[in-house]
Amino acid sequence: MTTIVASEDAMIRTETLASVLGDEAEVVVADLESADDIVDAAREAAGLIVDVNTPVPTVVFEECEQLQVVARAGVGVDRIDFEAAAANDVTVVNVPDYCRDEVSTHAASLLFAGIRRLSVFDSAVKGGNWHWTDGQPIYRLTGETVGFLSFGQLAQATAEKLQGFDCRFVAADPYVDEEEMAEYGVEKVPFDDLLEEADHVSIHAPLTDDTRGMFDRDAFRRMSDTAVLVNVGRGPIVKEDALAWALEEGEIAAAGLDVLETEPPEDSPLLERDDVILTPHTAFYSEESLAYLNEHMANDILAVLADEQPKGYVDPESDWL
Repeated sequence: MTTIVASEDAMIRTETLASVLGDEAEVVVADLESADDIVDAAREAAGLIVDVNTPVPTVVFEECEQLQVVARAGVGVDRIDFEAAAANDVTVVNVPDYCRDEVSTHAASLLFAGIRRLSVFDSAVKGGNWHWTDGQPIYRLTGETVGFLSFGQLAQATAEKLQGFDCRFVAADPYVDEEEMAEYGVEKVPFDDLLEEADHVSIHAPLTDDTRGMFDRDAFRRMSDTAVLVNVGRGPIVKEDALAWALEEGEIAAAGLDVLETEPPEDSPLLERDDVILTPHTAFYSEESLAYLNEHMANDILAVLADEQPKGYVDPESDWL
């Protein structure tokens, strides 16, 4: 029977995979912390399922000669060597729409919590204070400008959820045209204009050479001093030392981050700040999203094994990779 090796990760539900794969393939779960682990476990495997923390470098594609498909249990594929995959005729798939509702809800929640200073109030009340002034100043969201870095389907869903607040929306994304943005009531702007015009910014971008470290001290200096920064994209897009500096100096007001430069964080300067809300890379999660994720990965694996085009095919020629 064909073997599919999967990361030992809570996102990967072997029962769901097995129910779709049936007799076509057997799922073997392994601890895949390194490239050597992958090679040892998947040397004879036809498929590989990896989580966000699992790198898939060149050596995997060179040593695992039976490999036909790598499925990313999620959206981001920045840790997969696409050049090596293409050179070895391995198809890469992901499931970009599995958590559209979850991530957009989480992004909006972080934005609301930052604007309403919920973490500040929570800390104050638990510390024995009961003063509405502890969170001053607070400003209305209605009528303000919300900016998006990247305007793929997750940012689009977030914009849809914010429509009722009578906001203006702008987005910086070189790969989405003006007409598509306009369908969501969003104006396309360059990144520099995004920083200048947005009252709040929500990051939804993948990690690339261009996006890494985009939010540095210079970027924060350009932002509104009442801005809330939300990041549900990738942690290294934001320089945490620069963000801590910006908060301390009053360059922006608050931040809500689901992703960090290092996960889990070790000595991040953000850990002790009550003007920062941190969640453990959980924006993707609901029971429904994980069921959808695993079903679609299994169906795409079956498609590749049958020499058919999978729905979640990731084009190695994509500009954003």
